[in-house]
Amino acid sequence: MQVNVSARHGSLTGHDQEVIREKSEKVRRIFDRVNAVDVTVDFQHQDQPHVEMNVSAEHTDNFVSSASATTVISALDSAIQKVEQQLRKHKEKLTGHKSTGVKHITPAEHVEDNEVE
Repeated sequence: MQVNVSARHGSLTGHDQEVIREKSEKVRRIFDRVNAVDVTVDFQHQDQPHVEMNVSAEHTDNFVSSASATTVISALDSAIQKVEQQLRKHKEKLTGHKSTGVKHITPAEHVEDNEVE
């Protein structure tokens, strides 16, 4: 899985980039078909950095989330939580657990022709 970290209107320290990369890689535990994660940190407002995550997966549209907070890490945590919720919802749609399983369907009673009196 490829993780791209970029910054707008400022720069990130090496430590922050590693933390962002490590936390972003954990998105894959929710949905195995994740190919790439793009994280963009916007420092246009110094007091509230804005984090945007773009997750691309196989055979589906991209999942996008964004969040602002007082620190980069707390904004990242909020954005990851939002994208994980989107991935869970998509995975639930794919697996279709809401339908009735075969073992819960009651079989119809069979009447054979030989038993008729």
